[in-house]
Amino acid sequence: MDFKQLNAFLTISKLQSFTKAADALGYAQSSITTQIKLLESELEVKLFDRIGKNVTLTHEGKKLLPYAKQMLKLSSDIKNTVFSKETPSGTLTIGAAESLCVLRLPEILKEYKKLYPDVEVSLKFGSCADFRYFLTDNIIDVAFSLGVKIDSEEFVSEIEISEPMLLLAYPGHPLVNKESVFPKDIEGESLILTEIGCSYRAALENILSGCNIKPNVGLETGSVQAIKQFTMSRLGITLLPKVAVEDEINSGNLIPLNWVGPDFGIISQVLYHKDKWISPALREFLKLSRDFMQPYLK
Repeated sequence: MDFKQLNAFLTISKLQSFTKAADALGYAQSSITTQIKLLESELEVKLFDRIGKNVTLTHEGKKLLPYAKQMLKLSSDIKNTVFSKETPSGTLTIGAAESLCVLRLPEILKEYKKLYPDVEVSLKFGSCADFRYFLTDNIIDVAFSLGVKIDSEEFVSEIEISEPMLLLAYPGHPLVNKESVFPKDIEGESLILTEIGCSYRAALENILSGCNIKPNVGLETGSVQAIKQFTMSRLGITLLPKVAVEDEINSGNLIPLNWVGPDFGIISQVLYHKDKWISPALREFLKLSRDFMQPYLK
């Protein structure tokens, strides 16, 4: 097998079309078909089911997918290693929690792009669970995570910052003037939460479950901006990192409640895999991240 075959395989699996993949890669469709046939012949498996115009991965194709991604990423790393210069260049892929993209990450990236314009930066949003998979499969170079601590010998945790979490309501909500808000006080309240799989949603639900309270989830979405807007529109209360809502608090559009329940135990981390080659591009990103986040470190 060669990298052209793997690239064709990944492009078809993404676009679910041989024709669209050929257009995207600038090949004739017959060339794409030949590359896949050669790959299937070498592996002695069928990689795609083609029924009418529908193209889907077979079970064997799904098994190949993460390995193909890793091989192409390693190929890029090899090229960068062999032809690397002291000045960072190439591609840097960052796994990022959306909450951290509101404030801290843009500051870092703005300075990074100014210093190293030859580096192409790619962002891939995800959760703590996603980042474990992305780092292990070499899909990303570094994770900018927010959630429960990712504590594993597989990963190097370059930076760790405890993140204050705030239970938030709109101005005039009955809980705003309550001196102490306990878990029982939000029983029955309409909650606007991130999607299932988000670690700080899980932290809140675990606290409520420990108090025999069933969360009343009124809305859920993966967009932090949408959560803030829904809460300001008086559709319920929410839980978000302080770093993501400072502007709304300062303007009085969102009001932090006086939560006295258990701590949510949320931290932000900058992590990479222990076996990851530290390219000049990654090295400088880690250094810049430490410099920018130093004021938040205890």
